Amino acid sequence: HLLNHLQKNKLFSFKAFYNFSINNTAEFTFNMDIRDKLDNKLRVYLNLYPDEKKTIKTMIGFLKENPNCFERENLKGHFTGSAWVIDDTHSWILMTHHRQLDLWVQPGGHADGNENLLEVAINETKEETGLTQFKIISEEIFDLDIHEVPQHKNIPKHFHYDIRFLLETNRNPNDIKISKESFDVAWIHKSAVLQKNNDSSIKRMLNKIRQ
Repeated sequence: HLLNHLQKNKLFSFKAFYNFSINNTAEFTFNMDIRDKLDNKLRVYLNLYPDEKKTIKTMIGFLKENPNCFERENLKGHFTGSAWVIDDTHSWILMTHHRQLDLWVQPGGHADGNENLLEVAINETKEETGLTQFKIISEEIFDLDIHEVPQHKNIPKHFHYDIRFLLETNRNPNDIKISKESFDVAWIHKSAVLQKNNDSSIKRMLNKIRQ
C-alpha cells in the first residue's frame, strides 16, 4: 500500500565535512544539506515511479544547475511546494479554485528562497485554506510535476518545478477561510475531482491514494 510504503521508507543521505576550530583541532561533524536531501528524495521517488523518469531527471538537473532555483527571480523557472490534502477517510480532497490560473488545483506556492519544500507546502496550504492543523503522512515526495505558467502582467511565462507532499486533516468546511489568491476553497469528493480538473497529474495523485 502506497501510504504504508511512504511512512516506512525514509532514506537519508548525509554530507560529511570537517570544521576547524581556532586551535586548529579538527571536529568531524555531519550536515544534511537541504539540497542534498531533496536530491535524495527525488532519487527515492525515481525508484518508486520509474515511469516518471524523464520528469525526475529534469528536476534533478535543474536543482544542480541553478543556484537560485528556489527563488521566483529565476525567470526560467523555480521550485514550488504543494500539498495533496486528504481527510481521515481518504475520500475527500482539499482543493482551491486558483484566481490567477482559473483552475481547481491543490494548495501550494512559491518557495521564495525556502529550500524546505515540505515546509513551503504546509505554510502555503495554511495561507490559502485557513486550516492550521495537518498530519504529515510522509516527508517523502508524494508526487511531482513540471508545468508551464502563463505570462502574468510583467512576469514572463516560466516553469514551476512542483514537489507535492501528502497531508491529512479533519474535514470541516466551516473551518475554511478563502484567501485573496482563490475564488473558492472546498473539499471535493474523490469521485468528483476530475470534474473540476482532469489534468494528468491530478489523475495520477488520485490513483496514488487509491493504491
